[in-house]
Amino acid sequence: MPTSDRPWLILFHSAASGPCRRAEGFLAQDLQRNANHDTFRIFRVDRDSRPDVFEKFDIDVVPTLVVVEDKRLRGALERPRGCREIERFLEPWLKRPVAAAAPSSVAPAGA
Repeated sequence: MPTSDRPWLILFHSAASGPCRRAEGFLAQDLQRNANHDTFRIFRVDRDSRPDVFEKFDIDVVPTLVVVEDKRLRGALERPRGCREIERFLEPWLKRPVAAAAPSSVAPAGA
């Protein structure tokens, strides 16, 4: 279980699955969007290679995203279908960009 200060994000997948490859791409986009690369410790668990981990987390469906924080399962998302769905699921942990400073007011020409 997690020992670092960052939550674990685990992608349970199958290498032969098209939906799993798409979900991995959606996840990469979401993490990249607001520079969230270091928000999680990310693990990929393949069904064929690590059935024991699938069993430990009681995962029956691929792809499934799981967040573990403070040694506790905080959430699971089965069959994510797009970036928005993944972003909503991960929202409690995602950093938001600092709002850009408003441009200074400029006096109209000839004023």
